[in-house]
Amino acid sequence: MTQGTPSPPGARLAAALRESKARTGLSLAQLAEATTFSKSSWQRYLNGGSLPPRSAVVELCRLAGEPADHPLALLDIARTDRTASHDAEPPVGEPPVPPVPPRRQHTGAREEAPTPPPGPVPADTAPTHPTAAPHHRGLVTVLAALLALALGALVLLHLLPPHREQGQPPPAAVSSTTGPLCRHRSCQDKDPLTTRCGAEPQTLAEHETATGAWIQIRYSPVCGTSWARMWGAALGDRVAIRAGGADGPVHGARVTNRTEADTYVHTLMSVVDPRTSLQACFTPAAGGAKECFGAVAGDATATTAP
Repeated sequence: MTQGTPSPPGARLAAALRESKARTGLSLAQLAEATTFSKSSWQRYLNGGSLPPRSAVVELCRLAGEPADHPLALLDIARTDRTASHDAEPPVGEPPVPPVPPRRQHTGAREEAPTPPPGPVPADTAPTHPTAAPHHRGLVTVLAALLALALGALVLLHLLPPHREQGQPPPAAVSSTTGPLCRHRSCQDKDPLTTRCGAEPQTLAEHETATGAWIQIRYSPVCGTSWARMWGAALGDRVAIRAGGADGPVHGARVTNRTEADTYVHTLMSVVDPRTSLQACFTPAAGGAKECFGAVAGDATATTAP
């Protein structure tokens, strides 16, 4: 990925921010006047040049009149992806292939010894059988050429790296920066955003409470987990989710500060199987009845979250 090019999570975040800006009807200059961020900063955030702070996302969504939970989730995923990319060890380069020593081509003609200058041949060095020596030298040449071919093939076989199509990265470079960081049992009691299980979840059920807060039951088929998230809530409001009936594990979350009240909170994950029953409950801090609703993991009627 070249410098200045946003990662896939960063590109999705930038697209979501542009849609929110379009709903405000404001220009870049007007957006800068209405927020605490400059025009150049908004230009970088909207084109994916840099990741915005959470407060910038909240201010933009407030101007657009929409909850900030989805853009903030994209921001968390983009930050996690950036951290993982920076921490990943660069792939080891392929070793250079040593050059194969040049080999004399065999043309099929017999290789003759250098022709000596004309002169008398001494009687004690003249061959007894004149035709035997040239024939022997030709046979040696053929055998030497065949041996060189065999040795060259062995060198190439052991030194050349495995075949890889041009442009295809090593498998380790792909798996280290993409996909969820846990699956099934290893995801129990973990955060859906930091593990990337919340990247493309399904919304199994959604409920608006009497106080105006919204609750969703989320499910990741890839990770095999479920959790709940809540936005539009007040300080002290609680949400909890139970998986697998009365004896199943329970995870809860509570709005503890103004930032969480303006954005959203989510529970940790429970490992579930398809057809596992799920129940989410809302408890308002101001008092009143607890509101509960349910869903089933892997329900075919569930929708994929935007």
